[in-house]
Amino acid sequence: MKVDKEKFYGEVYDIVKEIPCGQITTYGQIAHLIGRPEYSRMVGNALKVVPRELNLPCHRVVNSKGRLVPFWQEQRNLLLKEKITFKKNGCADIEKHMWQL
Repeated sequence: MKVDKEKFYGEVYDIVKEIPCGQITTYGQIAHLIGRPEYSRMVGNALKVVPRELNLPCHRVVNSKGRLVPFWQEQRNLLLKEKITFKKNGCADIEKHMWQL
């Protein structure tokens, strides 16, 4: 079934804006919340093109292992400011900081 990209992106943005400071979530969790668990990559695509004026906390979204976005050095600094801790492998500690809905 084809997905209405504009509608999907809007749903992603609506969820991301609700992620509380000091907590993180995954692309997969967002896709699941939208009712399309198989679309986690599309969540990532939506976050690549977020309009700046929405001022969304995209830095709070990581992959299922807690890995950060490659080549976005600022993401780690933003998470550290929010007291997010990291494991020795450099991944965000999902178990400790996962957004509980």
